[in-house]
Amino acid sequence: MRIIAGKHRGRNLLPPLGNVTRPITDRVKQSLFDILAPMLADSRIYDCFAGTGSMGLECLSRGAAAVTFFEADRSAIQRLKKNVAAMDDERRCRIIAGDLFEWFAQAPAPDPRIDLIFLDPPYRFLGERSLELQKLAEKFSADHMAADGGVVFRHDAADTLELPSLKRYDLREYGGMQLEFLTRSKVS
Repeated sequence: MRIIAGKHRGRNLLPPLGNVTRPITDRVKQSLFDILAPMLADSRIYDCFAGTGSMGLECLSRGAAAVTFFEADRSAIQRLKKNVAAMDDERRCRIIAGDLFEWFAQAPAPDPRIDLIFLDPPYRFLGERSLELQKLAEKFSADHMAADGGVVFRHDAADTLELPSLKRYDLREYGGMQLEFLTRSKVS
């Protein structure tokens, strides 16, 4: 695992221990960030189910203003903290440890709002916690996303989950994984 472009290009990241998280391959990451590049400068990012922080740290390397990482697994959090420290960008990072569903249920709307959200839940959550994911997407849309903000929803290609408060504008499939690109259904 490494940063593939920007200020920290080539910097190695500590990988996850065991199979707690699913790191994205460099090829898929490059394709994804080719799509996202125009929206990253000075953006505010949420990296949900962050694992060891690969997506959010790539955004920082490419000019994002700030990243908030959400992770519940203790070993992943320890590696995430070390990866953030190695980038020497702690002032632009915030790590929320614990259940993100609980955090978002009571979190106030950020000011300024969030430009890009990576939603990369454990694949089993699409079946086991689908209602919670849908409520989370509603919270993103209503309270957290900028008017022109986006969500990248990564999941197993064999599974689908409608997020009614968000609309899909693009879909990419890489092997057994899908990346859905979503925006707010209604802009108020």
